[in-house]
Amino acid sequence: MSVFNKFPIYLQQRLFYRGRKFNFDVHSLRLHNGIEGDWECIRHPGGALAVPITSKGKLVLVKQYRFAVGKQLLEFPAGILEPKEEALATIKREIQEETGYRANIWHSLGKFPLAPGYSDEYIYVFLAQDLEKLECPPEQDKEEDIEVVLMTFSEFETAILKGESIDAKSISSFFMTRLFLENIND
Repeated sequence: MSVFNKFPIYLQQRLFYRGRKFNFDVHSLRLHNGIEGDWECIRHPGGALAVPITSKGKLVLVKQYRFAVGKQLLEFPAGILEPKEEALATIKREIQEETGYRANIWHSLGKFPLAPGYSDEYIYVFLAQDLEKLECPPEQDKEEDIEVVLMTFSEFETAILKGESIDAKSISSFFMTRLFLENIND
């Protein structure tokens, strides 16, 4: 039997916090090797992210303040999935609210767990192309302070390599996009 097929035995689950965007709970487990302990987990509905590319090959990013790290981060537009909402519907709404663009061509690039050491959140990644600037974009969420930034692929890659403040989901999604585009152009 593979070690990957060995699952823990759940002994107890406790909810410590029910929030607006996520919950926090603790699980008492017994691992397959007999060790017992408590594991904390942030329960998150998941998110969707777009890598928008203009007709001139520029990436559309947002710079926004993130309280948890105490500074502005450069990110691709993203949003939390609403209950019973498909990831594509989430990101179509979010890209318009955060950037003022609408995409007419969408490609699903897959999904990945964001921080599996402490959260069950998955990010669904989409490539957004054939962008059009909206004359009257929807209003941004009141708790967001967002600045739209256009960069070339090269400029964004240089920012990553220089260690600029860019979140991990955007870095991962950037490379997923590059691989996708390289494979369809071969």
